[in-house]
Order: sequence, then structure tokens, then C-alpha cells
Amino acid sequence: MKPTPAISPSHAPRLAPVDDLHRFCKQVLASAGADAATADAASGAMMHASRLGVDSHGVRLLQHYVTVLTRGRVNGRPRMKIVGEAGAVASLDADHGHGALAAETAMQHAIKIAGQFGIGAVGIRNTSHFGPAGAYAIMAAEAGLIGIAMCNSDSFVRLHDGAERFHGTNPIACAVPVSGSRPWLLDMATSAIPYNRIHLYRSLGLKLPEGIASAAGGEDTVDPADVEMLAPLGGAFGFKGAGLAGLVEIFCAVLTGMKLSPEIAPMGGPDLETPRSMGAFVMAIRPEAFVDAATFEDGMRRYLTALRGSPARKDGAVLAPGDREWAEADRRAIDGIPVDPQTALEFEELAKRYSLSPPFREHGNA
Repeated sequence: MKPTPAISPSHAPRLAPVDDLHRFCKQVLASAGADAATADAASGAMMHASRLGVDSHGVRLLQHYVTVLTRGRVNGRPRMKIVGEAGAVASLDADHGHGALAAETAMQHAIKIAGQFGIGAVGIRNTSHFGPAGAYAIMAAEAGLIGIAMCNSDSFVRLHDGAERFHGTNPIACAVPVSGSRPWLLDMATSAIPYNRIHLYRSLGLKLPEGIASAAGGEDTVDPADVEMLAPLGGAFGFKGAGLAGLVEIFCAVLTGMKLSPEIAPMGGPDLETPRSMGAFVMAIRPEAFVDAATFEDGMRRYLTALRGSPARKDGAVLAPGDREWAEADRRAIDGIPVDPQTALEFEELAKRYSLSPPFREHGNA
């Protein structure tokens, strides 16, 4: 595993206790016009990512969510409803509400359906950015089911050998319950790298690894200042990542009748008033519909024991999906959640705007 580049003292993050940070995010969203359900879901999704170390989809999104709520892109008081149901399949109209509330609502319904049919799938219409896909997959795992969540997003990733943005980062997440332990958790983009990592390398003045990002003509670049688009997952075999992104596109846009990635307005604007009419898809699977509980639990135990016991390369470590994230969550529960300087400045401004106390330790919250 390559070491993380050192961050200079001027770029050092500020620490916020988990509970104080969660409370602050909920208060800000409520002050920005979100109803209780929206504030709970959006803050919970951001905190899921920040606790597990997925900072690109964590609390750094708070300022953006406030902007789209107050400008009108996202409906802060939606009336979400199931608009079609056929056996194990349903569709949710999210009323252009926050994507986190839509995904939570859909997964809750998928879990309910799976209780009857063994499997439940819900397509989501008229939704918005939902943040970390793993936050919704894990809802099913915590209920003893296998959970899957995915969404498409605005174009930012070229096709294999492509010369323009086409797919979004189109994430896929899957969470599987593990008896006596935390879930197996896979949460991945179908791009070679998250765009947030480009910002990190740019701020540190470092070159990018080869083959992960491209300049305006589709040519590979290692200069983060020249990045116009991301490469699909897979490097020289990027057709695999592009294919996975296409799978997400079909489930989330085609099956729901929503916009394809090239048709979705850019997340950052300039239009922050018009709803983006995005789609998403969740699924819950009840293991006992396939095998008895003891057989499933034994299979997962044997699989994870063999995986974690597999020899590692020199200076490497063999981990199951989720191991690194759960370990980070344990550290952050004690040390606090690091908030980068730009996001910390935004928090100070939001605190002033809404007459709230910032969540940082130096403000006496820990």
C-alpha cells in the first residue's frame, strides 16, 4: 500500500467530535428549510461517509446541500410516494427531494417487500444527489439482508478510449450481513479515482498516478491542473469500468425513465434552481430465501476467514471490503472527524448565518 502524501501544517484539518458534527449538520439543514426527515437522512448519509473515512461524500457536502435547498433545486419538504408496485418490484417518486431521503425511503420499502418475496427492488424517480451509496446498502445488512444501492450522475468520466465526458462516476454499493461482526461492505465508483482526489493532489502540488485522468482531448495527464475528465476504472482495461458504469446507467436511468448522465445538469451549477430529475436503484435480498440462516452464516464466516488469512505481498495487507473503513470509524469515534480547512471555513460561515455553534473541539464541544 502506497503511503498517503504528507499534508502541510497550513492544510491540516480541524477535528470535530462525531455527535457534535452530526448535530451541527442537522441543525444547519433544518435552518436551510429541510423538514425533519430530510435533515435526518441527509445528515445521516454525510456522517456515514465521514465516520468511515470517505470524506469526498461526507460533511464537505453540507454547504452544497444548503445551496441547492435554498436555491430551489432540491425540495426540502417532499411528498415521496410509491407510484407503482408489482410483486417484488416497486417505483418511488421522490418529488425532487433530497437523494438521501429518497434512497432511505426506497430501501425501507425494498426490505419490506423482501420480507414477503425474498427479494425487493425499488427504482427511484425524480431524485437528486444521494451521497454515499453504502449508507443505503448497509440499511439492509443491518436488517439481516443483502443490500445493493446505485445511482448515475452527471457526466464526468470518459469511455474507454473516449475523448469526452460521458458517464457519471456511477457508484455501486453492496452490504452483506456477517453474524457477530460488522457487514461486508463494498462501496465503489466506476471511475478510476474520485474527483475529490484530484483536488487533493492539486492542493499538495503533486503529480497524479498514470492513467487515471485525462485532459480536454482525452489524453492521459498527470497534472491535476489539466484534468478535464476522469478515466474509467481498469486502466488499460478500462472497458470493464465503462461497462460497469453502463450497468448503473441502465438500472438507474433507463429502468426509471430518468435522465442519462450526459443529460443531467452539472452538480456544481450554474443552474442550481432547476431539479435534475435523477434516478437511482436499490435492492434487498433475504438470504433465507435461498439457503437456511446457518448455512449462509457459515459460508460468510468461512469466506472471510480464508480471505483475511490469505498471504499478503511484501509491505501489503489483505483486507475484506469494509475492513479499512470500519477501522477508520473506530479511530474517528475517539479522535474526532477531520474537517478540511475549506469545509471548516464554510462551517464557520454557516454557523454565523444560522446563529449556531461550530462543531469543532476548540469551541469547547469536547
